[in-house]
Amino acid sequence: MKKLALLFAGLSLFVATGCNDDGDNTMEYPLVGVWQPLKEVVTTVEVGEEPVSDLITYTDCEKESRWRFNTEASGKRTRNGDIGTTTPQCTIISDQNFTYTYDRSAKTVVIKYQGIVEPSNGKIITLNDTTLNLSVREETQDPTVYKTRTYTMRRIPQ
Repeated sequence: MKKLALLFAGLSLFVATGCNDDGDNTMEYPLVGVWQPLKEVVTTVEVGEEPVSDLITYTDCEKESRWRFNTEASGKRTRNGDIGTTTPQCTIISDQNFTYTYDRSAKTVVIKYQGIVEPSNGKIITLNDTTLNLSVREETQDPTVYKTRTYTMRRIPQ
């Protein structure tokens, strides 16, 4: 009887610990979707100097711009802006198709705009159900100057 009770206790312990989920329970949100840009920060770093950051707040018209990341690794970036001096009209000022590769584990995005040879290398700073912070490195003519643009965007429900 003691052996049976010991066996039952051992099996109960095995079942209780065998179902333990040691995995990361954080939810992963997809990059795929439509994003509304809200602002951007341009950071310039010169070798040997302190970084300088400039905040660019978007107008209501610029906030009508969209970044679309499709499931088939393609997308479209539409930029809006005010045209005219007396009574400005909000209009699309550029429409760029792109392809992208997204490495979820490294949180990197490489965007290749149609007609542009150099890809844009980006890093996902924040990605959740409502917010995307995408930092994109820009190439400069001076090898001692580094520039990044960090876009803050909000997911638009579809």
